[in-house]
Amino acid sequence: MTLGTLLFGLCFWAKAQDQKKIPRIGILAGGSASSDSPRVQAFLRGLRELGWVEGRNLMIEYRYADGQLDRLNKLAAELVTNRVDVIVAQAPAAVRAAKRESNATPIVMAHGGDPVAQGFVASLARPGGNVTGISNFSAELSGKRLELLKEAFPKTSRVAVIWNPDAPGPVLGFKELEIAAKVVDVPLESLPVRGPKDFERAFRAARDRAGGLLVIQDVVTVTHLKQIVKLATAHRLPAIYMEREWAEAGGLMSYGVNQNDLHRRAATYVDRILKGAKPADLPVEQPTKFELIINLKTAKEIGLTIPPNVLARADKVIR
Repeated sequence: MTLGTLLFGLCFWAKAQDQKKIPRIGILAGGSASSDSPRVQAFLRGLRELGWVEGRNLMIEYRYADGQLDRLNKLAAELVTNRVDVIVAQAPAAVRAAKRESNATPIVMAHGGDPVAQGFVASLARPGGNVTGISNFSAELSGKRLELLKEAFPKTSRVAVIWNPDAPGPVLGFKELEIAAKVVDVPLESLPVRGPKDFERAFRAARDRAGGLLVIQDVVTVTHLKQIVKLATAHRLPAIYMEREWAEAGGLMSYGVNQNDLHRRAATYVDRILKGAKPADLPVEQPTKFELIINLKTAKEIGLTIPPNVLARADKVIR
């Protein structure tokens, strides 16, 4: 073997070793690549702020269920089999699937609903397992949405709630809403949906039985967001949604956590875990940024007027 051949071999080996050292993370989402793009971009920005650049010193594997929740377990298993260093789960259903597939691979919640109630962590301060990250749970949100709907439309005597009874997150969300409704003194009309085939029936019932609408989101409703917004407008229902994407897609109002901020903050957890921290030792953080979005174009289309005092509190008004 010549010296040149030996040197070439050593260089090739060194390069291979460097490649092996490049961390790999998996992004697991119940939605589609297009619907989740703003949140993923916010997460990638957060990583770049911490010095992690995809394709340079970090590899990322993306797995999207495209609204088919039964695919999440298989996708999570693929990431575990591929031995990614961290799984970033974008919603409670994704957290649940990843946790089911591994109790060793670190899992970072980009948003995890109420992670204690759903059994993801032992407590916010001491997660105690392989899951940590950001919770988007705030007990006040359900009541605040009802208050905003009532304040904007005082004649609303009953609020229809569209929700998926087969998903743990919405089940917890509906229970929280029932408690809040008693405080606000607004009766609820429960309208469960399990897929798009149930939407028309639910909206006819909402139109006939209620004066307002609230949608508890999960993968099913988010996947069909545009269809739901169009139905609400067609039935001229004053509606409030949980996140800004709904108002930006034509929904009347939204109030909730700034999801892009949550995903940007999730990058901090990935950074700390890649540098040696254990999920069990990283306290779960709660949301700090909330936003009210009002779509005046939709209000005009369905013949509604938003009171000036409500408009004045909006973080964004779509005209």
